[in-house]
Amino acid sequence: MKADIHPEYHVIAVKMTNGDIIQMKSTWGKEGDQLSLDIDPTVHPAWTGGNTRLLDTGGRVSKFKKKYEGLGF
Repeated sequence: MKADIHPEYHVIAVKMTNGDIIQMKSTWGKEGDQLSLDIDPTVHPAWTGGNTRLLDTGGRVSKFKKKYEGLGF
């Protein structure tokens, strides 16, 4: 492996939206820096999987389903 090509891996403080601060390792910033999150990962659909529904605007979803109904999607 080549030397000096990988970023430094160190401990930073991550400030959650509710004010909690947790320590984790990262390549972001420098040792001891604090990263403040804008989005709460405990409730955001990107992290929780979400319960979003697909809205059918203009019949696009049903048109797609009808077109490919025989393929078993």
